[in-house]
Amino acid sequence: MAHIEAASPHTMNTYGRLPIALSHGDGVYLWDVNGKRYLDALAGIAVNTLGHNHPKLVPALQDQVARIIHSSNYYHVPNQEKLAAKLVELSGMSNVFFGSTGLEANEAAIKLARKFGHDRGIEKPQIVVYEKAFHGRSIATLSATGNEKVQKGFGPLVEGFIRVPLNDIAALRAATDGNPNVVAVFFETIQGEGGINQMRADYLQKVRELCDQKDWLLMIDEVQCGMGRTGKWFAHQWAGIVPDVMPLAKGLGSGVPVAAVVAGPRAANLFQPGNHGTTFGGNPLAMRAGVETIRIMEEEGLLENASRVGAHLKGALARELGGAKGVVEIRGQGLMLGLELARPCSVLTQRAADAGLMISVTADTVVRLLPPLILTQAQADEIVAILAPLVKGFLAE
Repeated sequence: MAHIEAASPHTMNTYGRLPIALSHGDGVYLWDVNGKRYLDALAGIAVNTLGHNHPKLVPALQDQVARIIHSSNYYHVPNQEKLAAKLVELSGMSNVFFGSTGLEANEAAIKLARKFGHDRGIEKPQIVVYEKAFHGRSIATLSATGNEKVQKGFGPLVEGFIRVPLNDIAALRAATDGNPNVVAVFFETIQGEGGINQMRADYLQKVRELCDQKDWLLMIDEVQCGMGRTGKWFAHQWAGIVPDVMPLAKGLGSGVPVAAVVAGPRAANLFQPGNHGTTFGGNPLAMRAGVETIRIMEEEGLLENASRVGAHLKGALARELGGAKGVVEIRGQGLMLGLELARPCSVLTQRAADAGLMISVTADTVVRLLPPLILTQAQADEIVAILAPLVKGFLAE
């Protein structure tokens, strides 16, 4: 039996990893190097949209690797236009910039907002951001993030952000009233790292209206909650609105690093040659992964599956744990669910793994479930059958 060190001596100690090394996967299951099987309810943190070893994705990626992996953006990459056209069609927006990570997409959104302001003669543009938000770990995206714990030790942070609470339109108006430097409002439709906190549909509609009135950009971070996870292509679509800027990543390439910033007419032409760029973004392998991921999602009806199986999973969790003392709330939408407990519960990550289930705990007290969108109802029941007794046992301690 292979012994897995909790930390490697030559990699930086940044993750607090579990002593598990994974060997391979199939569908919603993973196996470690010792042959132990796990039900994957994390999907690489909302990345593995199609699960593991998908029979339609793998041959397409193998074909692409044998052709060309990387060429640089000095040249046209045909699948960039193909993927961009598809994202424009699905979003109702107009143009796309491709990167590699969610952080990179959010950084580009911040740059777009600042360029938008400067083009209007605003020397120090300000962006409204939210409590409990998480937008990344670069200095700029860290500054937009609403978590002092992850910001600590990295000051001085970037200026130009105004922070407001969730779902409070009066607070948003009060924080920006009479301020001529505001250029954008930036948030996640459902906060992932912040604990699966949802923006209400009526709030989203009011913010869209306010941005239209004030000539601000509405920028919606769909990095974790987008790409079909809630049962719509993008979670804000449940509110019937369209943003001006939308960062995407995680599930877009079903495991291959792909990010995109999709822009509507007000932001689509802000970047001109020399304003922004990236070495790896939009490379042929990543673009093929994005094109194939969306094609397979459409062919297999995975948005409808995420809605149906997600509702089943949420209902099963509510039946098993809803009334339990110490369970604060079960929330989320589709296959992006959070189970908030009354006290910190990070120990459940290891206990679940020991029991053959992969989950994460975020915001200290929230068990986060982000399974692949191919999950079946039977597999959802399997998640609950493993998780519910662990939670009950933990709460009884």
